[in-house]
Amino acid sequence: MTADVTPIRQTASEPRPIAGIYLSDRGRALVEQVALLARERFAERAAQYDAEAVFPKEDFDDLFAASLMAPTIPESYGGLGLGPYRGDVFTLWMMTKEIARADLSLARCWEGHANSLVLLDGMADETQKRRWFPGVVERGETWVAWSGEPQARAPGDTSRFGTTLERVDGGYRLNGKKAFCTSAGGATWALLLVSTAGPGGARHATGAAADTVLLAACDLRDPSVRVDPRWWDPIGMRATVSHVVEFENTLIPDENIIGTPGQYLREGWQTCFVPHYASSFLGAAEAAYDYAIDYIRCQHKTDDPYVQHHVAKMAVAVETAHLWLRHVATLWESGAYAEAQVAGSRARHLVEHLALETVDHAVRACGARALNRPSPVERIVRDLSMYVRHDNDDQVLATIGKSVLGKTFDSSFFKP
Repeated sequence: MTADVTPIRQTASEPRPIAGIYLSDRGRALVEQVALLARERFAERAAQYDAEAVFPKEDFDDLFAASLMAPTIPESYGGLGLGPYRGDVFTLWMMTKEIARADLSLARCWEGHANSLVLLDGMADETQKRRWFPGVVERGETWVAWSGEPQARAPGDTSRFGTTLERVDGGYRLNGKKAFCTSAGGATWALLLVSTAGPGGARHATGAAADTVLLAACDLRDPSVRVDPRWWDPIGMRATVSHVVEFENTLIPDENIIGTPGQYLREGWQTCFVPHYASSFLGAAEAAYDYAIDYIRCQHKTDDPYVQHHVAKMAVAVETAHLWLRHVATLWESGAYAEAQVAGSRARHLVEHLALETVDHAVRACGARALNRPSPVERIVRDLSMYVRHDNDDQVLATIGKSVLGKTFDSSFFKP
């Protein structure tokens, strides 16, 4: 005799059970709060922010009004106390995933903000924390971290990007340009990875040069900091406003230098953020999946066996990505940091491919109309195609192979 069971239909407006069962009551409440904002406000603005390529300020205003702007600031300073070294990183990643379901560009800006606060929590001294954390908690100030100084010219580039530091009384004078500066013109403060050895940024620092890399807080309201919006004109991720930023004799006082030279690289802080990117990939994939399910039902295509194949592959991919992120989160939360760093690279590689495949299955199941505005899938295809280039997946995969073979590897920037 079988028990009476009422089928439950999962809707696109709710966090998925696969995430919910791995969250605490508090974590579930936070994720649901973000999901509601994403559904009712962020998603409605996403197309306009994309079309105009402007920073999603209203979305950040909503996050601040909802007391969500300090996710990785410790509770003792008024934050939510989430993060890889705070015993609950899965909640943070699922919050990011819900934001990415509405707008992947917004999720990237949010990531940069949350990740910057992780760095302040882990590397800043108490005096610095007392200076900067209230600005986030009480005034909604937005942070971001910038490293990009690509040294190889692309066709059309007239010069390489790069910055130089000059030691002066009380600090450093910063000159030069950085590229891919997410939230440029929207953020209040930037954490700059700069080197006393000259241009190149953290990705290019090797050997002894790694010990010359400083992490410096820069007040972006300083008139010596200028945003050049002409360079950023991509196919996707347009609302990240990742412009070129120029520094002209910008003073970085000693009290704004965070940690010790080379600490960011020696301690592998970048590895905290690798799976965070994957959570955004997953959010974009879920949004395409949700759209496809609704579209298929509206078009009465549920009996088509080929459509069923596409739906099955999307469902399995989304669930697999959740399970991998939960696995990596467990390693961070249990203090198995070395294992978490290696697993984070695997998750980032795998979720990139699962997300791209899910979006492709959504398009194939729905047809060309899914790529026609106002369908959000059109924007998702562009945004995800752009964002997964944040790291070179070939190098990520090679890094995983090196770790298996016992070779020296770099889980921060996946250097060959």
